[in-house]
Amino acid sequence: MERIDAWIKSATLKDCVSTKIETDEFLELFNKKEAILLDVRYPIETNLWSFSFAKKIPYNELPDRLDELPTDKLIVCACPNDFRSNMAKEYLRFKGFKAKALIGGLNKLVVRFSGGKAKDIKL
Repeated sequence: MERIDAWIKSATLKDCVSTKIETDEFLELFNKKEAILLDVRYPIETNLWSFSFAKKIPYNELPDRLDELPTDKLIVCACPNDFRSNMAKEYLRFKGFKAKALIGGLNKLVVRFSGGKAKDIKL
């Protein structure tokens, strides 16, 4: 517990701002193969709708599935808004991963791809 306490105590306001990412910045990094999208929703949610290019690991399964995540790319955590994605991002950062939370979450990403703009992502 002392390790996480020290990590939390070292956090600054700059950390809060720098660990979030806008949709367009995520798309740019994804298209350059420098980032992945991590959908941390539960299966009941991802079974209804999801992005085929996203890695799906429910928030509560992260501790057991860290080996599925790349260590050489930015991991952009996402959920519908940003509650779970912020928790996942902080957990991954604590574990040594490069991670950010998608501002506006998956809901904003859906809007970003509307009107034929899905062509902006390179799959």
